[in-house]
Amino acid sequence: MLRSALGRGAVAAAVAFTLAGCGLTGQAGGGSSAVQGKSAAESLGELDRLQVKGRAPMTGFDRGEFGPAWSDVDHNGCDTRNDILKRDLKDETFKSGTHDCIVLTGVLDDPYSGKTIKFERGQKTSSAVQIDHVVALADAWQKGAQQWPEGKRKELANDPLNLLAVDGPLNSQKGAGDAATWLPPRGAYRCTYVSRQIQVKAKYGLWVTSAEKDAMRKILNSC
Repeated sequence: MLRSALGRGAVAAAVAFTLAGCGLTGQAGGGSSAVQGKSAAESLGELDRLQVKGRAPMTGFDRGEFGPAWSDVDHNGCDTRNDILKRDLKDETFKSGTHDCIVLTGVLDDPYSGKTIKFERGQKTSSAVQIDHVVALADAWQKGAQQWPEGKRKELANDPLNLLAVDGPLNSQKGAGDAATWLPPRGAYRCTYVSRQIQVKAKYGLWVTSAEKDAMRKILNSC
């Protein structure tokens, strides 16, 4: 169950991630909970095992190819967006009668910018905090996912390893960018970010372009 896995106790245990040599330790608010025990050297080794190929065409890409947005994939009564908000925000309040499922307010320590952002659920306010696919779905589509069955694409789209609550405008700025075209403006988070992308791509068998691999290697070598 995703919700139980993202409970307070599990988050406290899971955030014990240190990128050795980088001086970076993931914090719960920074969404590093799914990234564990990877040193820069280990991430470089994992990167070297990824297949290197060019981008496939975007032909046929649609968000719907990865399943409905924010499904309740684990049938815990909460959609994935609210599960991730609950994991990554602090001081949350919840809509009454939803069994602490629908997050109404909270505070995000944004990993991408370093800013503290107040979240308030609402038509005009929810977009201040968005859920980023660390490996963008369009990027995944061009690097192997278009050949997958729908179930595997839906799994990627809802995998907590590939999801972070982040600053909304920065998420929009990133778009479908990979590490060669977009990195978090907060330099101190880039080692963690790249390591997480590599873990996602390794888990799902996605490939990288040569430019992307070079960018990732440059970041990890600086950690």
